[in-house]
Amino acid sequence: MRKYNGRSQILVTGGAGFLGSHLCDRLIAQGNEVICADNFFTGSKRNIEHLLDHPHFELVRHDVTFPLYVEVDEIYNLACPASPVHYQHDPVQTTKTSVHGAINMLGLAKRTGARIFQASTSEVYGDPDVHPQAERYWGRVNPIGVRSCYDEGKRCAETLFFDYHRQYGVDVRVARIFNTYGPRMHPNDGRVVSNFIVQALRGDPITVYGKGEQTRSFCYVDDLIEGFLRFMRLEEPFPGPVNLGNPAEFTIVALAELVIRLTGSRSKLVHAPLPADDPMQRKPDISVAREKLLWEPTVQLREGLVKTIAYFDELLSSERGKVLKIA
Repeated sequence: MRKYNGRSQILVTGGAGFLGSHLCDRLIAQGNEVICADNFFTGSKRNIEHLLDHPHFELVRHDVTFPLYVEVDEIYNLACPASPVHYQHDPVQTTKTSVHGAINMLGLAKRTGARIFQASTSEVYGDPDVHPQAERYWGRVNPIGVRSCYDEGKRCAETLFFDYHRQYGVDVRVARIFNTYGPRMHPNDGRVVSNFIVQALRGDPITVYGKGEQTRSFCYVDDLIEGFLRFMRLEEPFPGPVNLGNPAEFTIVALAELVIRLTGSRSKLVHAPLPADDPMQRKPDISVAREKLLWEPTVQLREGLVKTIAYFDELLSSERGKVLKIA
């Protein structure tokens, strides 16, 4: 691997987003030179403002559907809206971000000889009829549904990554990310953890879709980023895919009740119809990650929620302060 001034040159696309900003923090802390590329559709400068004056951090406003010409040793391709609210806002652009973005970043990796990481998703499994989901499972996805722009876009991106690996010898690493939560989540992203916490802190009714019997597995962001880094540092030529997530499974109702207890909220549960193509079960089989990366999550749900609630409490308090000053 090339190094300039003893430091690796690393590109993080979507670097101002929830996951990307935490990854930038870790990479900077390890002594790397980091280029953060983001078009700020869902990313926020707030997430990376503490890095803006760092001598080894560079921010570039860029949309990955267009080529980017930089010299790097590693690429983490995280650029794509990841919540249903955001990726369904402009589904054509979502698909283009996954597909054109993959082509552009793979082209960059091919030219520079960089190792490249793809942030894929558990959504490639669709509404699974196999539980838990292992990497050998091909999935059960609706190719024409309202969520298909994200599901199928990520599936096509995986295809491109493996074809660039087979055809051109590009060193790729494909990770399938399961539900992740933590500080810097967008407060209006429509994801269940942020939804529940924001509603509870505001004292609003907590919206549970269906009966709340559907299950999810929640991985704290610090654990996930550790999985990214271990995968990229693996010298064995192993492209994946690798599931990264927490195999502890919870019903949505159980999560809502836990959030209410931890926030001390008086919010009540209200039920709404299930969204289209919403999977009933989602739980990773992380046997490959344990074997290849020696990785598994260490942060328990209660511990992670306490940290996430504290973040949103501060965020909402600052927003309320701004409203009062304007008034």
